[in-house]
Amino acid sequence: MSFVGAIFDLDGVLVDTVPLHFEAWQRMFDHYGYAFDHRAYKEKVDGRKREDGARAIMTDASAETIAEAAVLKQTIYLDLIEQGRLTAFPSSIDLVRDLAARGVKVAVASSSRNVRVILDKIGLMDAVSAVVNGGDLTHGKPHPEIFLTAAEELGLGTAQCVVFEDAKAGIEAAKAGGFFCVGIDRGEHPQDLAGADLVVKDLAEINFAALNSA
Repeated sequence: MSFVGAIFDLDGVLVDTVPLHFEAWQRMFDHYGYAFDHRAYKEKVDGRKREDGARAIMTDASAETIAEAAVLKQTIYLDLIEQGRLTAFPSSIDLVRDLAARGVKVAVASSSRNVRVILDKIGLMDAVSAVVNGGDLTHGKPHPEIFLTAAEELGLGTAQCVVFEDAKAGIEAAKAGGFFCVGIDRGEHPQDLAGADLVVKDLAEINFAALNSA
């Protein structure tokens, strides 16, 4: 493909926030008395807006309780970040900077509302042309709105962009929007990446030339 835009998911793609998210979700659900494990995280919560994730597990809870639960999850998560437990993937950061240096427009699109906070923490805001977060959206993944919005913010069409994702809902969203999608297999549930056009273990495996020849 020939592309001039790159849209990166945040959690699990640029930064290793999955352990922090899982811990925050688990502590929140435990507070409300709901069982939660890694399988439930991958199948029902990962990549979705906070309210949608809470609702997927707390199926009998009121709208008010769901809203409170989402706020609690966010509070716990931000506290974990402030404890200095945030880790970026060096190869992913290198790819973002290389693409930006080559004139590729880069967007970071995440269901999280913490995108700018985290990009500031890892010093990557200067390489990013557009940011889309959960607060900008009406629909959560697997609806394609998030990536369509990112492409629009970049001033590009879907055929001009490649999406980088690690979650099933994100890959489904990218493909529903008509994007070429690279799936990053962190080794947990590779079957969730089956819908991606290209699957890699780490973004160190690909570069600008490889993507243009895919």
